Amino acid sequence: MASHCLLHAHPSAASVNLKAFGVPEPDFADIQGSRRAKIWDLTTSLHCSIVGTCLTSAELRQFFIRFGDSNARTATDHNLHGLGVRAASRGDDIGKRLNKALDKRHETTIRRFQKATGPTELRALWAQSLEQGDIAGPYWALLTHPSADTKLVQEVFGDVHMLSHQVGAAARLDIAQLRRLERELRERDDKIARQEARLQTGAAEREALRQSLDQSLIAVASRNASDAADPAIETFAARVTVLEKERADESVRASAIEQRWRLAETQRDKSANEVAELTLEMRALRRELLVLELAIANETGPTSEPLETKLAGAKILYVGGRPKLFEQLKAYVSARGGVLLAHDGGIDDNPALLPGLISQAGAVMFPVDCISHSAAEQVKKICRRLGKPWTPLRSASLASFVARITADPLPQALILA
Repeated sequence: MASHCLLHAHPSAASVNLKAFGVPEPDFADIQGSRRAKIWDLTTSLHCSIVGTCLTSAELRQFFIRFGDSNARTATDHNLHGLGVRAASRGDDIGKRLNKALDKRHETTIRRFQKATGPTELRALWAQSLEQGDIAGPYWALLTHPSADTKLVQEVFGDVHMLSHQVGAAARLDIAQLRRLERELRERDDKIARQEARLQTGAAEREALRQSLDQSLIAVASRNASDAADPAIETFAARVTVLEKERADESVRASAIEQRWRLAETQRDKSANEVAELTLEMRALRRELLVLELAIANETGPTSEPLETKLAGAKILYVGGRPKLFEQLKAYVSARGGVLLAHDGGIDDNPALLPGLISQAGAVMFPVDCISHSAAEQVKKICRRLGKPWTPLRSASLASFVARITADPLPQALILA
């Protein structure tokens, strides 16, 4: 396994000659000639990155199950990766099947790259794919292209290698943020529990005080009735006056306690609402993080069905958001067989264009944090009139958009659009 993952163990290999690692460095032009290279033709130092980038763990597991490996169903992802790397270096039946699986998986991208006639055009196609976050298919199509020379392969390998580090760093930051939110939620729950305990104690004290005062007044009244003829009646009357004053003082104190109780209840309700909002935000962040990880690995979801079949022919209208992000959103939808229409909500685009755009779209989406109130209401009104589904997005980010697009199940309007 170590010999197949040599370059992966040395990040600096992206910028140096492959011979520095004791691995024969063939001339790609000599190997390929006018045909696409097979995976066993490539230097073994590339097999680790090809298997890890161009096939998902689920696809690799299904490959070995179909090949007849009895341990494939229970093997760990790491062990499956090792099996894939070893199979890549062999030109026998398993190596040929693996090469065929990669070609079939990325058939559309291979056809697009076949139009390139030299390293310059290949480099331009790769740069465009890298900017759009489309890595797996272009990586395989470029490495096996007849015009890919050693220098270009080293550059592309370096891009993929460094991208894995960047993705890992971003994932760690998101995980840290999620853990911080969870800790804040636990602290808020503890605070609410303490407030409720203090409120209950205050209510019990107030009730006990009222009962004590009522009993004192009843006792005084009873004594006054039985001792009406007693010469010391004035003494009892004075005592009653004192008790009434004490009761009035205690009533004031009880009112103050009740007011604090009500304020605490209001704060508790406010805190509960904040906890609910933080919980929803945390769940949204978790989903968006998962969607980003799947998008980077060219995943399509928990099933093996390609995303292209879900968005084939779908037209989506995106209203509002950040203009600088429009092209990325369009490229993302286009790469998956759909069409994205965009309108900035009336900043530069004419609001009168909205009815026509909405009538063309199968569904309408808009980010609630980057659209005017009037534009959002106009979109909802037109969608209701035309019978079009509309969806508010949590934010004007690529992650929120991708999370909605990859929702399972997809809105029926998108499937049939």
